[in-house]
Amino acid sequence: MKLIFEDNHLLVVEKPVNMPVCPDSSKDLDLLTALKGWLKEKYHKPGNVYLGLVHRLDRPVGGVMVFAKTSKAASRLADSLRRGLFKRTYLAVVCGKAEIECHLENYLIKNSKTNTVSVTTKDKGKLAILDYSLLKTKDDLSLVEINLQTGRSHQIRVQMANANLPLWGDQKYNPDSHKGQQIALYAYQLSFPHPITKDIVSFTCYPKGDNIWSFFD
Repeated sequence: MKLIFEDNHLLVVEKPVNMPVCPDSSKDLDLLTALKGWLKEKYHKPGNVYLGLVHRLDRPVGGVMVFAKTSKAASRLADSLRRGLFKRTYLAVVCGKAEIECHLENYLIKNSKTNTVSVTTKDKGKLAILDYSLLKTKDDLSLVEINLQTGRSHQIRVQMANANLPLWGDQKYNPDSHKGQQIALYAYQLSFPHPITKDIVSFTCYPKGDNIWSFFD
């Protein structure tokens, strides 16, 4: 794990790819548990360590995440998230020729049994909104920057696939992906009001220059 920022209220880290954010049925070490252990050791805390989970990333996705070190910070960050004051920006490699700029609105529904999400009608699903802009194209692939307006489960993956631009390496929503490929989606920038100072803070971290990302260097 890479520490990006820490103060008395916040902990901002780079989530490793393929690491769950919180405990799940896999029993693999998750980011929340690992960070609590790190804080306990760093500050020699005798009891349980508080660390508030504010938002999530899918297990295969890496990038910037913020955690709250106090309950007050957690409450205020959650409120900022609900009010749309978080700006979450992603990099993605999609299969196909993306438009220069595009606004996508869909209604999504989740199947908890299969852990999959699909596009549905307004009366059955929850509204999902994102905007993307084209950064580069190469062969039949496009590097895009995506700004989330809502935070639905698997939102980017499903909306881009529905727009005939499935993410490279997405083995859940891209039928042309191959086993062993790493999904090309990365949460590279996060901005939000600091829970205490109210100043807008912004953190950036780029994906490593291997895998498909190096294709666009």
